[in-house]
Amino acid sequence: MGKRVVFRVSMTLAAMIVMAASLDAQNKRLGSASGTQLLIPVGARDLSRGGSSMAITSGVEAIYWNPAGLGSITKGAEGMVSFMSYIADIGVNHGAVAASFGDFGVVGLTITSIDFGDIKLTTREDPLGRSGRLFSPTFVTVGLSYARSLTEAISAGATFKVLSEQIDRVGASGIALDVGLQYKRLGGIPGFSLGVAVKNIGPRIQYDGSALLGTSRRTDGDRPEQKYKIEASENELPSLFDIGLAYAGAASDNLLWNVSSSFTNKNLGLDEYRFGGEVSYTLESVQLFGRAGIGLIPQAETDEQRIFGTTLGAGLSYSTQGINITIDYAYRSVKYFDANQVVAVKFGF
Repeated sequence: MGKRVVFRVSMTLAAMIVMAASLDAQNKRLGSASGTQLLIPVGARDLSRGGSSMAITSGVEAIYWNPAGLGSITKGAEGMVSFMSYIADIGVNHGAVAASFGDFGVVGLTITSIDFGDIKLTTREDPLGRSGRLFSPTFVTVGLSYARSLTEAISAGATFKVLSEQIDRVGASGIALDVGLQYKRLGGIPGFSLGVAVKNIGPRIQYDGSALLGTSRRTDGDRPEQKYKIEASENELPSLFDIGLAYAGAASDNLLWNVSSSFTNKNLGLDEYRFGGEVSYTLESVQLFGRAGIGLIPQAETDEQRIFGTTLGAGLSYSTQGINITIDYAYRSVKYFDANQVVAVKFGF
C-alpha cells in the first residue's frame, strides 16, 4: 500500500513539473496578468521567513504558500486573522479557519480582502475630480481548501479560489486552483523536507461593466449619435510553480531551528529564489520565535522589478489547556514605499 502511494505521489510530482515547464513556455511577458492580488502574501510567520518555507509550512497559514501543509492539523481546529500594511497605504485583511475530520482530512476556508481606501472619481468631463465624488475598489478572494496526510511522510492539498474585482462600474471575476505536496524525511533523513506547489491555475479574466459603454458624436455631417462598447482584453492569471527544501534541527530540547529555501517560476514574471530561517525557544507554556528571510531575482534589471527586500519577524505562542494562542509579526523592506508590516493572531483548539 505504501509503495503504491509513493508511486502515485512521484507521478503527481512529475506531472506538476511538466505543468510548470508549460507555464514557462507560454510567454515571458511582464505586467500583463489579471488577478495579481493572488500574489499578495498573507500571514506573518512564513512571510518573515522570506516566503521560503513551503516545504515545512503548516496549519492554516500554509493555505497560501502550500495547501499540503494544511494536512498537519491532525485534530481539532485552527483559526487565524492577519492584517498587512501593504504599499501605497493599501491594507490587506485575511481570515482563515480549518478543522480536521479524522481520516477524511482537513477542510479550510479563507477570505482575503484588499482595502484601497477612498479614491477621487475622475471622468472625461471632470478630469480633476472637482465634483468631490469618491469610489473604493473592492477586491475579494475566497478559498476552499482540502488536505490530507497520505502517509506519515507525505501530505497533499488543494485550494479552489474564487476572486472578484470591482472598480466603480467595471468588474471582473474568475476562478483559480492551487495544488501542493509535502514530503518529510526526504531520502530517509530526519528533518529534511521537500515541498512542491502549482498555484493560480485558471482561465483568463476579462473586465466588463456599464463604464465601458459610450456614445460617439460626429462634429460634421448628419450621422446620428452611435452607441459603442469598449471590449477589454482577456489576461492570464499570474500562475506559478514553487519547489522548496528545508531542514529542521534542535540545539537542545528547548532550542529548535530550521532553514529553508525555494525556487519560484512565474508564467508572467521573473524567477525568484527565496531563503529563510527560524529559531524558537520553549519556556514551559511559552514559545518564542525569531525569523529572517530574503528573496532574490537574478534576472531583474531595474529596481522596479525587485522592490521587496529582506524580511524579519518574531512570534510568541502560549499554550493553555485546550487552546493555543499565537501572535506573529513580520516586517518586509520595500523600495519607494513604507515597509510592509503584518500582524497575525492564530487560535488552535
